[in-house]
Amino acid sequence: MATKNQNKPPYPNRNLTTTTTGPSSRKCIGDEKMVGTANNGRSRQAFSVVNGGQDLCPNSAPASNAGSECGGIEFTREDVEALLNEKPKRKDRFNLKERCDNMVEYIKKLKLCVKWFQELEGSYLFEQEKLLNMLDSAEQKCNETEVQMKNKEEELNSIIMELRKNYASLQEKFTKEESDKLAAVDSLAREKETRLNIERSQTSLSEELAKAQRELLSSNQKISSLNDMYKRLQDYNTSLQQYNGKLHTDLSTVEDELKHVEKEKATIVENLSMLRGQLTLTRTSQDEAIKQKDALVNEAAFLRAELHQVRDDRDRLQSQVQTLSTDLVKYKEYSEKYGAELDILTIKANELEATCSSQNNQIRILQNQLATAEEKLQLYDSSALETRTEFEGQKKHIYELQSRLADAEFKLVEGEMLRKKLHNTILELKGNIRVFCRVRPLLPEDGISTEGKVISYPTSIEYLGRGIDVVQNGQKHAFTFDQVFMPDAAQDDVFVEISQLVQSALDGYKVCIFAYGQTGSGKTYTMMGRPGHPEQKGLIPRSLEQIFQTKQSLQPQGWRYEMQVSMLEIYNETIRDLLSTNRSSPTENGVAGKQYSIKHDANGNSHVSDLTIVDVRSAKEVSFLLDQAAQSRSVGKTQMNEQSSRSHFVFTLRIFGVNESTDQQVQGVLNLIDLAGSERLSKSGSTGDRLKETQAINKSLSSLSDVILALAKKEDHIPFRNSKLTYLLQPCLGGDSKTLMFVNISPDPSSVGESLCSLRFAARVNACEIGVPRRQTNTRPSDSRLSYG
Repeated sequence: MATKNQNKPPYPNRNLTTTTTGPSSRKCIGDEKMVGTANNGRSRQAFSVVNGGQDLCPNSAPASNAGSECGGIEFTREDVEALLNEKPKRKDRFNLKERCDNMVEYIKKLKLCVKWFQELEGSYLFEQEKLLNMLDSAEQKCNETEVQMKNKEEELNSIIMELRKNYASLQEKFTKEESDKLAAVDSLAREKETRLNIERSQTSLSEELAKAQRELLSSNQKISSLNDMYKRLQDYNTSLQQYNGKLHTDLSTVEDELKHVEKEKATIVENLSMLRGQLTLTRTSQDEAIKQKDALVNEAAFLRAELHQVRDDRDRLQSQVQTLSTDLVKYKEYSEKYGAELDILTIKANELEATCSSQNNQIRILQNQLATAEEKLQLYDSSALETRTEFEGQKKHIYELQSRLADAEFKLVEGEMLRKKLHNTILELKGNIRVFCRVRPLLPEDGISTEGKVISYPTSIEYLGRGIDVVQNGQKHAFTFDQVFMPDAAQDDVFVEISQLVQSALDGYKVCIFAYGQTGSGKTYTMMGRPGHPEQKGLIPRSLEQIFQTKQSLQPQGWRYEMQVSMLEIYNETIRDLLSTNRSSPTENGVAGKQYSIKHDANGNSHVSDLTIVDVRSAKEVSFLLDQAAQSRSVGKTQMNEQSSRSHFVFTLRIFGVNESTDQQVQGVLNLIDLAGSERLSKSGSTGDRLKETQAINKSLSSLSDVILALAKKEDHIPFRNSKLTYLLQPCLGGDSKTLMFVNISPDPSSVGESLCSLRFAARVNACEIGVPRRQTNTRPSDSRLSYG
């Protein structure tokens, strides 16, 4: 039985570069530009080292070859391809010892090459860790620089915001004070204008008053002159009245004298004419006097009217003078009032001017502070610019490191692919069965356990993605397989790892993939997927899609393929045809009405008699057949699984291909098997028919374990006939088939015992050597009955 170290594949290889000891024969594999096509179609680049894109030379690579088995041996691309394509020299076909020695020597060379790749991987891991450390330090420094720059920016922004707030408040106060000042200045201007208007009106009133006084004086003078004239007129009138009286007296005297004359008429007749003449003269002078009197009376009336008018004018002027005097008093009061207000406004204006000057001083101070802050900001901007320049340099350096790291990772992937290729070549030469382990996620029905996690995964480079640790009763059990899929692995991630194995069926190889594990561990999900969810399709639908897509892509090269499908189940050690249209119901003892037998021919192919075989041309036809088979398959409910598979499901696709241009013929077989889950009666609680089913399942799985144990011990007799399952899988387990086993594990702590048993069984399977796969290029037989090769 192989030890654990035999079960561990070499380190996952990365960048491939080494040196020779001789200075003249120094060479890097990057110089040979090992170019190959990866699975994704991307061309491989030369294996150059990540630092600066230059190849590692003896001075730069760690001296890890000094004490190794490789010594100073160097492998170039041509050496590796020659080693992979090397064909054993067969001088004597029947000399098995010579063939065995050649094979041992060839395996030693391959191990030496793999060892060289492992040692070279160490140097690249060291270089990668160094680059990662440099990247981490650069990122840390960049982050610190960013934090400092952000802190400085926040501090400057806060200072600027505070200054802006102060400036805005002062500007607002200054604007308010300026508006108050303007309002005061406006009011002062209005008051000044009002005062000037008052002064002008006062001056005009004074002038009018002086004019009125002059007019009053002239009027008084006129009145006095008129009074004098009136007095003279009165005197003249008195004199006229006296003269009139005198004339009346004279008239009476004359009348008396006339009477005396009449008396003395006779005496006076002589003097009558003279007297009449005198009388006429007197009358004329009297008329003149009367006319003068009338003229004087009229003149006196006119003077009286003029005097009355002058008096009216005087009264009017006096009233105007009084009014003007009153207005003058009011204007004096207003002038005194406005003078006081003007003094107050002047004081306020002086205060506002003082405030404005102080605010101007504050504004000048703030402007100086703002200028200082702007200078500081410019300094900070210059320092920030320098910091940003340094940050850009660090960023550029980080980008260069990331590009170098990406280049290193890409070359690491290439090295890993080459390591896998070499590892698969060794496994194929040794004839080992490859084993993939898949752990399903925890389900809600698993419940909560106090034991904690019982499954862990090593993080070291050697076992990353390939190791799994199980803890039981405080004891840790470590296992290593070809691949370990964690619970978060998607169906697509799983299929990528087996896609090349499925491709081998089209190339003419026998391929067998089967899922093993306890009930409820996810075997059917891995193989079939979840119906109605395209993103969760299993390996069987994805394999068929790839095969038919590849079939279409190979048609331009002249390849034509025919494909046949059969599906069966082994239920209670009885074969059932899942594609049969006239299936009979099982009898009470579980034996179907129609019996099927398994036969092996001389070429190592298995045949099932009377099994339904369907020619298919597309993946849709196969999907329809899979749905039909799923409805016919035996399932049941147990305490461990709601829909537990109670039988072993075997899907077989036989492929026959012909190249019309070269007449080359290939025949491949793809067997995809979903085994029934192992279970313990104490946990499943099976009774009646479920008990019989459990016993039959455990018996067939126990027979499979016996076969694997015998193969591991390389016993002469392998008990394939102990069960129909092992007898049907005999070409896959003991022939020239490419075989892969999925061991499905449940992370439920209550299932740790069954998980540990499954992992131990998988480790024994991985250690088995079943023979070198052989490509079938024989012509198509006349009997096209499907075989389980």
